[in-house]
Amino acid sequence: MMNISRRTFLAGSASLSGLAVSGCVSSTSDPEFYIPSQDPAYLSMYGAMPEERFPLPAINLKNVPDQYYRQQVDYPTSERVGTLVVDTSNYYLYLVQENSKAMRYGVGLGRAGFEWSGRARIARKSAWPKWTPPDEMIEREPELEKWSWRNGGMPPGLENPLGARALYIFQGNQDTLYRLHGTAEYWTIGSAVSSGCVRLMNQDIIDLHGRVPVGTPIVVL
Repeated sequence: MMNISRRTFLAGSASLSGLAVSGCVSSTSDPEFYIPSQDPAYLSMYGAMPEERFPLPAINLKNVPDQYYRQQVDYPTSERVGTLVVDTSNYYLYLVQENSKAMRYGVGLGRAGFEWSGRARIARKSAWPKWTPPDEMIEREPELEKWSWRNGGMPPGLENPLGARALYIFQGNQDTLYRLHGTAEYWTIGSAVSSGCVRLMNQDIIDLHGRVPVGTPIVVL
């Protein structure tokens, strides 16, 4: 449906501002020898982030299929620029851009990620958020009671299921309990997992958090 270059990458990312396009490809013209997980641009994009409140390690890209790396793609759509679109069938999140383009992120989907669809908005953003499992999850997993809202939730950190950033989705003034969030379990991107909403690699959710303001519309397909 889309003409997507495997070598297209986030040219506007601050972490890549000094890289030339020629530095992002193999020296051979044979695409057989182009290995995205060894591309200097992607290695920089998904490298360690020691400046974070909880320093993030680099991602081992060999454990993530390359179609789920952050990249700009062709994306003709009737949605207005700035809209987020979650494609649950293909494990992609799109940020609609001008000129029929979009920034595409790979995602992993938990049970809640398949249960909700529709139109809503980003009502709140949080860096290194607390996590409070819903009562329904605690009923299934009583050991999570220690992190309930009654006990103050789970403090932020590398082990927190919401990861480095979280975007909270509301319809009107109603919290959908649906989140876009980071994860340290980057090998689950592009797959269904046992719990959670929509998870992105921590480096990707940090990038997305910086791009979208509160009030951003979101469509979940």
